[in-house]
Order: sequence, then C-alpha cells, then structure tokens
Amino acid sequence: MSDSPIDAALRPIELPECKAGAQHFEANYRVRTGDVDQQMRLRFDGLTRYLQDIANDNLEATDFHSSDPFWIVRRTVIDVIRPISWPADVTLQRWCGALSTRWTNMRVRVTAKHETNRFNPEPREDGLIETEAFWINVNDQGLPSRLSDEAFELLSLSTDEHRLRWKSMNTATAPERSGDDRPHVLRATDFDPFKHLNNAAYFAVVEDELLDHEDLVKGPHRVVIEYLRAIEPGATVTIQRRREDDQLQMWLLDGDQVAATVSITKRPA
Repeated sequence: MSDSPIDAALRPIELPECKAGAQHFEANYRVRTGDVDQQMRLRFDGLTRYLQDIANDNLEATDFHSSDPFWIVRRTVIDVIRPISWPADVTLQRWCGALSTRWTNMRVRVTAKHETNRFNPEPREDGLIETEAFWINVNDQGLPSRLSDEAFELLSLSTDEHRLRWKSMNTATAPERSGDDRPHVLRATDFDPFKHLNNAAYFAVVEDELLDHEDLVKGPHRVVIEYLRAIEPGATVTIQRRREDDQLQMWLLDGDQVAATVSITKRPA
C-alpha cells in the first residue's frame, strides 16, 4: 500500500476519486514493444494485461487473498485521456471506488513517463489513462459470493459508496446477422488456466477492428467492454459491428449468443 496522495490535477473523467486520506495499492511496469501497435501506441490488450497483473499483485498483498481468492470481471471502462506509447515506464494506482456485499468497482489510474529513443525520438507529454472494472467475488463453483468481513472492511476504506448495483453501459441491441459479420479465430494462447478466454484476448479483437477506425483513438476516447458469458475453447466466434458518428459498437457472438459487447467513443479533449 502507498500513503502518498493521488495528484488531484489528474482527476478522471466521470470516475470516482479515492477517498481523501485512504490508501491505494501501487505498482510499476515497463512498456515493452510487445505491448504496442505499429504506431507505438499502447494497445488495449497490453493495457489489460497490466490491469490483470496489478489486480493479482494487489490481492496477494492483502490479508484476504485466502478468504476471497476468486474474482471475475464483468465490465471494464477505459478512459484514454493522454495516450501512452513506447518507450515508457507506467505507474498504476489501484483502489476501490464503490462496493456492495458481492462485488466492487475497482479503479486503476495509469500514468506514464515517456522516454525517447532512435525509433521514437519525439518528446511526448506524460500519459494518463483512467480505468474502472466491475469485479464480482465468486466461490470455487464460479457463483457470486459474499465478501468476507475483512475484505469488505478494507475495501470500504477508500469509498463511501457501499451499495453498488449493476447497470449495463452498453445497451444497444446487436444488428441482424449479415454478410458483413466476420469470424474471429481463437488460439490456444487466448485461454487462461480456467479454460476461459483471457480478458486481454477480447481486446485483440478490438485492436483488429480499430485498424479501420483509427480516428477514434487519435484523441481522448472511452472504451467500455462488458463480459456477458464465458467463451471456452472450441467456440465459434463471430464479430458484428456498427459505426455511428464518433462511436464504434461491437458484439462478440459465441454461436448465436452475445458473449461480450464493446463501445469505443471519442471524448471531448
């Protein structure tokens, strides 16, 4: 844990701050070439791996990693305010932004100190990405479970919102199936030890689609992904998408069922 205050100048877009005086968990990572695209922008799948790493590190650093060891992500919100690129060091600060007895909204602020090298010689301003993930505490059968008293007490220290409820942010209905739908090939490396599609692998799908919508990520933008059902090995995945003005909407289908929804939206500068 870190007792240092979080810079108020780095206030997020519509995402809650850490409660004054509360602690946050902090970790530092190095942006590698395997995390960035051909323009050296930190890809969403690379960012998601950082978010997974700090979540695991944070859990291991608590006294309740044995009593509350199983968590699944229901949604991730990513606000890219100032993009992060290679080369850079990133600092992640993680705290609970809201909770109830079975789930939490975990905030992660990602800041970057950019460097220059022969491949990226132009100076860039410091990067800033704000994220929030809706995490559900589950038992060993994968069913929602009450937080232990110790976990609830510790997580509630950083927020006064103790009655968190789920409300979908991606509410648009998928279009009718058409010839514009495209298949997505799953690979063995996309799956975690529990035989579920890794959260970062979902964003590989998003990165493929963004090749045709690069304008959406040129300036500040928000990405929201909601996971509706697990995708397991052997699944047949189809991607549907719709572009309207400054927003791209995507639906990941497992057979005929929507497994995940994604929206990418330009934000005001």
